[in-house]
Amino acid sequence: MGKITISSSEIDKLLEADPEYKKEYDRLQTRYNLIAQIINARHEQKITQAEMAERMGTKKSNICRFESGSYNPSLDFLIKAAASLGKRIKLSLY
Repeated sequence: MGKITISSSEIDKLLEADPEYKKEYDRLQTRYNLIAQIINARHEQKITQAEMAERMGTKKSNICRFESGSYNPSLDFLIKAAASLGKRIKLSLY
């Protein structure tokens, strides 16, 4: 399956036009923001998915699935992912 790219202005138009789309976008936003933060930290440290998987004691395919958004990780997985990069997960309710 190929990636679909969409500009932020296109997203804004969809959100304005479709309340159900906005609801789903809002529901997934936290997940994708967290994935982006972990990917950015991995890239900043010049660590491959294979290296990160080794540090976590998991398979590279799990890292790939997580980073693509096709895997709904457990809190333990997220904590291990962050720790493998020398980071911590900070949760807050608002």
